Amino acid sequence: MKNFISLSLVIAITISSLTASAQRIKLESGDISALAGEKEINTEFVYDGMSVGKFKTEAEYVAKKTEEYNKKESGRGDNWAKSWVADRESRFHPKFNELFGRESGIASGSAPAAKYTMIVKTVSTEPGYNIGITRGNANIYLVVTIVETANRSKEVARIKVDKALGRTFGGFDFDTGLRIGEAYADAGKALGAYVKKNAK
Repeated sequence: MKNFISLSLVIAITISSLTASAQRIKLESGDISALAGEKEINTEFVYDGMSVGKFKTEAEYVAKKTEEYNKKESGRGDNWAKSWVADRESRFHPKFNELFGRESGIASGSAPAAKYTMIVKTVSTEPGYNIGITRGNANIYLVVTIVETANRSKEVARIKVDKALGRTFGGFDFDTGLRIGEAYADAGKALGAYVKKNAK
């Protein structure tokens, strides 16, 4: 009886996890069946108008954090501000592209000759935190638009990716870029799986 209850609990948790994951991806418009058979997709990332945490604009957040870090150690805030932007090319984009490609079977990245372009717009970022005794996951909210590369005005599909989570095993994600990078990996993985399932 105990084994039956344990098994039932595991199944319930698994179903709940799958449902929660599926709810993060929502097709807002269009049809992604056009991606069936495609081997690569041109992928671009946009951050215009992004909010960060409780801040309505990224500029407000960066100014606040830069000031705080510089007060603790001269130059630390300036270095942090540079990393905040540099992490996109060095961490976020590669992780998203790798996981999207692995799950979907469609290579993602700079591919200007590809038939379709995927525009990944980050609407909001929650950087999360880790102060040792307590931590909070990073998460991001994306709107992904797929258009024809040769005619950007022709939109194929628009997809929302809500609350992709940035978390690491072991809890050693003290670095903001590491936490957010894992959120992009999570988003790429979830979106890639969605495309593979529905682009038929």
